[in-house]
Amino acid sequence: MGSKDAEVMKEGIIMKKLMTLALAAAMMLGAATGASAIDFKAKGQWIMDFNYGMHGNFGDSKAAANSGYSRNGNHEDEFEATQRVRLQLDAVASEALSGTVFFEIGDQVWGDNDNGGALGADGKVVELKRAYIDWMVPQTDLKVRMGIQGIALPSFTTNASQIMDDDVAAISLNYQFNENVGLTAFWARPYNDNAGYKSSDTGATKWDNYMDNMDMFAVLLPLTFDGVKVTPWVMYAAMGPGMYDLNDKGKLVSYGNAWGRAGAGMVSGFHGSDKWDTYGNAFWAGVTGEVTLWDPFRIAWDVNYGSASYEDQKMNREGWLASLLLEYKLDWGTPGLYGWYGSGDDSNPRNGSERMPVVSANGNNDFSNFAFNGNPYIAREGILGTTMVGTWGIGARLKDVSFLEDLKHTLRVNFMGGTNAPKMAKYIRDYGNPYAKHGVSDVARYATAYDPMYLTTDDTALEIGLTNTYKMYDNFTVMLDASYVALWLEDSRSVWGKNPGRGALGGDGVYDAWNVNLSFVYSF
Repeated sequence: MGSKDAEVMKEGIIMKKLMTLALAAAMMLGAATGASAIDFKAKGQWIMDFNYGMHGNFGDSKAAANSGYSRNGNHEDEFEATQRVRLQLDAVASEALSGTVFFEIGDQVWGDNDNGGALGADGKVVELKRAYIDWMVPQTDLKVRMGIQGIALPSFTTNASQIMDDDVAAISLNYQFNENVGLTAFWARPYNDNAGYKSSDTGATKWDNYMDNMDMFAVLLPLTFDGVKVTPWVMYAAMGPGMYDLNDKGKLVSYGNAWGRAGAGMVSGFHGSDKWDTYGNAFWAGVTGEVTLWDPFRIAWDVNYGSASYEDQKMNREGWLASLLLEYKLDWGTPGLYGWYGSGDDSNPRNGSERMPVVSANGNNDFSNFAFNGNPYIAREGILGTTMVGTWGIGARLKDVSFLEDLKHTLRVNFMGGTNAPKMAKYIRDYGNPYAKHGVSDVARYATAYDPMYLTTDDTALEIGLTNTYKMYDNFTVMLDASYVALWLEDSRSVWGKNPGRGALGGDGVYDAWNVNLSFVYSF
């Protein structure tokens, strides 16, 4: 035997010994942890999305914006490709104890370097979506969830609350008294330590972020009977004086995603030149439910009221929103009629806003895939807004129509308009003046309190949408969604003026928005 062969044999013996030691260590570890074994469960979703459309903000032509699809200050090409990955890991110790972490990678626009979609990839795009623990109080049926989680107030019409439906840091409690009566309560902190607010003007840093928090407390009472479900609920929110602080001599400073949502939904927008350093209190109440007693006929309703009050009364908001759904399930599909109405501003900006305050309406609205946030995947959506406050609408749909196996279609037609007084248009249409008449802030200039798009009682819109879903495999879905929204703004001098595209939208005209969305979704 040569020296080379001896060396190979020696290496083989060493490798076998190492493998034996590794196997023994694994067995010892298994024996040590077997008494408290943890089951790991994984869920996930890959979305590949392709969009082609124009005029997402209604106000800019392709030539003016140098893009095909402008919305929310972003200019997108007529055609864009996007992808997203979501991965959820559950560590389950028992029925009484588990932990969940939920990551999101994307959205990544193909070719965009900022989000890792360009040549070479390597973008830092991993985001935390949810992270919480579930546990039960011993010897009881009380369930507790702690951490960043999905919190949604109930809705039986849109299936997406128009007040709160989003991920948030919270503690939620759930208890089922019997088969008919349950109880859910939560404390959530959507906003804290972001503004840099100081309790004095001395420049001391120890008071940074002082009282800039927002805390929400809610109680829900789900009632279930034969053919009837009803859930009354109430929610209160307290806001510190630093949450809406205007720094830098009245110049509005944005403090990220959470502040933008709260700023759009919790104040009137008519604050003038006053600083927003004021305590706030908000209250909501609602009753939502459905009747399936006469199945296949279904009736669903949502009635919501809310108010937000501050020391500066011009910031106040108070209003309501109600919706109704009638549908009849057939073998080939489910036809339905629905409508909604939300209170709007009166003609006096000094008394605040008459639109219902909103924390974050980020759920999938069943009434609309395009005008509002209804698309379940990545899509160009919410072009009128995330919420329906300050608007009215009636709609008809044919849902889940199927003539071929695994292929479904949903057709929606919505006619809608605004509920705000036409006189209010003059207070928000002047883009050249930071403070409009009577000291009322130009809310369009700062893009606050402007969700959804500000529509008066003289403004209307028509939405037509067709959604086609094909289940190619058990875990693989292809969806083709085509949507169109026509917008009509009042062009009289007393409302938006002869050029409503500039006065209401800040663009060069009023253009109909449309988009075609193709999604490929792998879920496990």
